[in-house]
Amino acid sequence: MTSEIVIIGGGVIGLAIAIELKLRGTYVTVLCRDFSAAASHAAAGMLAPDAENIPNEAMRSLCWRSRALYPDWTHKLEELTGLNTGYWPCGILAPVFEESRGGGEENTPLSATSPLSPAYWLDKEAIHQYQPGLGAEIAGGWWYPEDAQVDNRALAHVLWTAAESLGVELKEGITVEAIRQQQGQVIGVQTNAGVISAAHYVLAAGAWSNELLPLPVRPRKGQMLSVQVPEFVPELPLQRVLFGQDIYIVPRRDRAASLKEKRSLIIGATVEDVGFTPHNTPDGIQTLLQAAIRLYPQLQHYPIQEFWWGFRPATPDELPILGTSHCKNLTLATGHYRNGILLAPITATLIADLICQQKSDPLLSDFHYSRFHAQPSTHTSMLTHSANFSNGHRPAVSSQNSELSEKLERRLPPIQTSVTQDSALIIAGKTFQSRLLTGTGKYRSIEEMQQSVAASDCQIVTVAVRRVQTKAPGHEGLAEALDWTKIWMLPNTAGCQTAEEAIRVARLGREMAKLLGQEDNNFVKLEVIPDLKYLLPDPIGTLEAAEQLVKEGFAVLPYINADPMLAKRLEDVGCATVMPLASPIGSGQGLKTTANIQIIIENATVPVVVDAGIASPSQAAEAMELGADALLINSAIALAQNPAVMARAMNLATVAGRLAYLAGRMPIKDYASPSSPLTGIITS
Repeated sequence: MTSEIVIIGGGVIGLAIAIELKLRGTYVTVLCRDFSAAASHAAAGMLAPDAENIPNEAMRSLCWRSRALYPDWTHKLEELTGLNTGYWPCGILAPVFEESRGGGEENTPLSATSPLSPAYWLDKEAIHQYQPGLGAEIAGGWWYPEDAQVDNRALAHVLWTAAESLGVELKEGITVEAIRQQQGQVIGVQTNAGVISAAHYVLAAGAWSNELLPLPVRPRKGQMLSVQVPEFVPELPLQRVLFGQDIYIVPRRDRAASLKEKRSLIIGATVEDVGFTPHNTPDGIQTLLQAAIRLYPQLQHYPIQEFWWGFRPATPDELPILGTSHCKNLTLATGHYRNGILLAPITATLIADLICQQKSDPLLSDFHYSRFHAQPSTHTSMLTHSANFSNGHRPAVSSQNSELSEKLERRLPPIQTSVTQDSALIIAGKTFQSRLLTGTGKYRSIEEMQQSVAASDCQIVTVAVRRVQTKAPGHEGLAEALDWTKIWMLPNTAGCQTAEEAIRVARLGREMAKLLGQEDNNFVKLEVIPDLKYLLPDPIGTLEAAEQLVKEGFAVLPYINADPMLAKRLEDVGCATVMPLASPIGSGQGLKTTANIQIIIENATVPVVVDAGIASPSQAAEAMELGADALLINSAIALAQNPAVMARAMNLATVAGRLAYLAGRMPIKDYASPSSPLTGIITS
């Protein structure tokens, strides 16, 4: 199927963009996994750039511009559909408790100092007169007259209806599994319904965006609830939003009769970094209720109406990702965090301008994805590989034991293998001179990892995709720490317990490699490990994942038990290598599977890489003497007292073991054989 523009994501952001593009004469298709799961359904609909007191100037400007668009934007949508969006310029009141009140300018909101969006301070008497029923401990508060609200669920329904009426093709129940790329262009999206192609694509998948591209967008869970205003209360008791510390209460008037909604107060929201963990929790709801009752005590007598939760798409700086991407025909509109509803109209306008007119608003530069991909510094890039140096020599190893390192560098010349007729290591058609692969995990610091990679002279480095995406300890800034023009990235599906997980993470790893400039990198180290104690790979899951990934064009390097039959099956389905373990990951037990590895080597027609369990250079040399084509070593280097020196030692051992294998060892005999001949000796 082909469409002019495909939008991935059917939440408020995706639908708003689709409508704007359709009104400008384009043909648009929206792919929506689950309309009801979009973050927009779980929001409160506050339009609160002033109450939020946003510190970033560019973000503040973006939010103000979007709020200014809201009256006309919602009016246009209501005319298109005949439905009510619930837009209500009610203002927002931010009460302050006595213990929170302090003097000084630091307690004055930024909006109070700006003529663009004025705020007013109300003292204790004024605020209690203005809003009866507030808690007795309220000592005053800020009034934000230009902030507003919209009924987020009504808005989502109106946007869907408007898009449908305009002729936008809405495809619900479509899960996008991967974004296919080639030479800097998206050539299609792979879905559960087949491949869908377009001239241009927009990624607006919210908290799920980094399942498709290595963008730093993480789910931030929010729990909410609503209470119903009793029928005996003649009027809605709140006529404005209450915005307290870590709590807000949003009054909702009756919606259209067809939706059969009673008057209610929306209470939110927790902020939880728990991934996609679903459901409400007693602790979350209790926290919300306690804070809400303190702010507005009478709601403790109102019946609870509903509980729900949702996932906000958060970035590290809590700002959205907007604008162009690493692909010419892919535009990004994600990571809106707490302000997706507010920013829908301005996002739609700016993205449509960019796609239809190639007009880039100056503000977009502040929200470009590249802000998370800083260029490596000069001293960092010089540490990555000997190829960086004109004389081909490595830089001196830097470590705490500098004296030992300097002695090592003086005594050891650069590795020379020209004395043999050895061929290069070739994996999936790509040639490597080094037969030592290293990892990037378990190091005490990024600097130790950089030094070790340099000392090892390796050309392939594994990267755990999930740990980079989640910024796990030791993986912060990893993407920027190495010069990827010199080092070949081997994305690793570490942490995946099922074939399905591994396939998804492999796709994400391929996108990570492309973002870092390796456009033709289809390599993946495949790990499927459900066993969390011994970390032994699942042979069935590994084979299933390998078959699928090979079909998708990956060069698969599967990590396996030393099972000769499995190794042969993986080779038969098209894997680029097989990677049998010497002993369990990180165990340091050395070669415990020698006999099986020998059988695998004897029968394999693809490179055999011994992976896991090697702890010392002597064990590395022994594995290479068996005839292994390469080694992958991480823990033995990273956990050494001096990782950089150990990395150099592993390099020498790998070369020595390879040379010994090529030279051919002497035969083993049951009897002694003198090293000097017995004939022709001088006798007395």
